[in-house]
Amino acid sequence: MTAMLVRARLLSFLRRPQAVDDRSSYRYEEDGGLLVEDGRIVAFGPYADVRAGASGDVEEIDHRPHLVLPGLVDTHLHFPQMQVIGAYAADLLEWLNTHTFPEECRFVESAHAARIARHFYDELIRHGTTTAAAFCSVHKASADAYFAEALARGMCMVGGKVMMDRNAPQGLTDTPGTGYDETRAVIAEWHGKGRNHVAITPRFAITSTPAQMDAAAALAREFPDLHIQTHLSENHDEIRLTAELYPDALDYTDVYARYGLLGPKSLFGHCIHLSEREADAMSEAGAVAVHCPTSNLFLGSGLFALKAFMRREKPLRVGLATDVGGGTSYSMLKTLDEAYKIQQLLGERLNPLESFHHMTLGNAEALSLADRIGTLEPGTDADFVVLDAAATPAMALRMEVVRSLADELFLLQTLGDDRAVRETYVAGRAMKSRL
Repeated sequence: MTAMLVRARLLSFLRRPQAVDDRSSYRYEEDGGLLVEDGRIVAFGPYADVRAGASGDVEEIDHRPHLVLPGLVDTHLHFPQMQVIGAYAADLLEWLNTHTFPEECRFVESAHAARIARHFYDELIRHGTTTAAAFCSVHKASADAYFAEALARGMCMVGGKVMMDRNAPQGLTDTPGTGYDETRAVIAEWHGKGRNHVAITPRFAITSTPAQMDAAAALAREFPDLHIQTHLSENHDEIRLTAELYPDALDYTDVYARYGLLGPKSLFGHCIHLSEREADAMSEAGAVAVHCPTSNLFLGSGLFALKAFMRREKPLRVGLATDVGGGTSYSMLKTLDEAYKIQQLLGERLNPLESFHHMTLGNAEALSLADRIGTLEPGTDADFVVLDAAATPAMALRMEVVRSLADELFLLQTLGDDRAVRETYVAGRAMKSRL
């Protein structure tokens, strides 16, 4: 592959910013150079220095005056829910039963799964997302379509065949045995193929019997390096039903802990209504609470105490996610816009540097993939996004008076969407312009 040198303003985080003026938390090059070879970043720094160290036949791409960041990362969404996004319902359980479960039944058909997979990845690329952790449906065909499309596009993706054997339509349930066998087959066929990562995926405690949770536990013991993803404490009715179904558990979190599903690669969507005991248990296990702001607002589930959870004596690891189709946008920019508003309602501040850290390095750390994605550091995969803070007339007018990087980021977060994403690169290949 020919080497490529990208010239632009470059921004990459080193750690979570402590304040809006925490300049030591990131690297920023006003006139930066990013050298890419064979899908990897090999140099990052001032353009003149990087150009001097590059070979003479390098292909140069000039993205000035735009801002280049690592590809955006989404830590929780549902691939089969593209056609239920924006569906009207009173709350989580009604939304699942009325809209989501009937739609997911269609994914038994391989052709339908493949068609939706193409649209799904198009939307990720359009919005600048280069890595995501997604739930497929209960059907193995859905997982096959999801991972095949990721492989074809060279994307780093986490996903899993959902396991659920109760409290769902007949066409959307497996059994403890088939859930185990088909998940194992997905692991054998797809994990480590290209940049694919298979996750063990019991949907949530309500839709899995104790026997199926035993099967998930067996998979976790056999494949201890795999991600585990599920849902936790999203809705008060959900929490009450879980307590009825698992009366011996201390609480909702304890259900997962009893089956060995609480660990550093465990991703728990929502976690809005955790008790102190549950938050302590998650912190001690290193598990990740995934905040899904647009979904939480749309379904009226509650306000996630992001800043409070992160500054506890036993802080929580946190990811941010769109949660499409309960979430209402594929954009991580819009997702962090809503996260900001939720913190405002809770009397907290979420500064724009923190927001962009969450979208990039923070979410890469939540997925335990920061050695490969989430930064522009040499040696990592060349996934990055080109952002234009003057993408719309309203944004361009605001940009006339923007004087700082933080203000530019806040503008992108507040008014930006897919139009602000000029280009999305996956392993060094420009992908959005091909759509």
